[in-house]
Amino acid sequence: MHPATPHTTHLLYLHGFRSSPQSMKAQKMAAWVAAHRPDLTWWCPQLPPSPAEAMALVAAGTRDWPTDTRAVMGSSLGGFYATVFAEAHGCRAVLINPAIDPARDLTKYIGELTAWHDPADRFFFRAEFIDELQAMAPGALREPARYQAWVAKGDEVLDWREMSARYAGTELHLLDGGDHALSDFDTHLPAMRGFLHLD
Repeated sequence: MHPATPHTTHLLYLHGFRSSPQSMKAQKMAAWVAAHRPDLTWWCPQLPPSPAEAMALVAAGTRDWPTDTRAVMGSSLGGFYATVFAEAHGCRAVLINPAIDPARDLTKYIGELTAWHDPADRFFFRAEFIDELQAMAPGALREPARYQAWVAKGDEVLDWREMSARYAGTELHLLDGGDHALSDFDTHLPAMRGFLHLD
């Protein structure tokens, strides 16, 4: 790490579609932060189904965060949101199997759904949410070097080729095999922490 690079003081984690702060990766990150960086401001909000509401929540919750020592992590749809956030704020971002075109991919999910971690938690994914996703879609990455992307060729939900192409020029980790959840998250956490200047 370059000595002039400040430690990250504020870290945002954005979970994926139908997921929650109970996700394996969010829980593992929270546990690491509690054990090793209790000084770090860590926030993993439960995101509402509406993309516009989700990003409004994130904007409100991070409004007072310092610009030069904030960072974001995101998985799947959260990776798309994390890209939107990083492009808006010029911060570092770690993306795990990030959604590339959720407006296209989520059209088939319009209707009533259940949350992964609590099947009793039902919500309605509305057609207008697709318009919200289209409206916030970020263009070409302004500073690809600010991104670290983890793409599993074994992802059963998203196309690794599309993810790799979208994040070409970033610090791209293309994993043979693997899965959408990045079940071997622990193996890759040290490299993520290094990139985010957490250690």
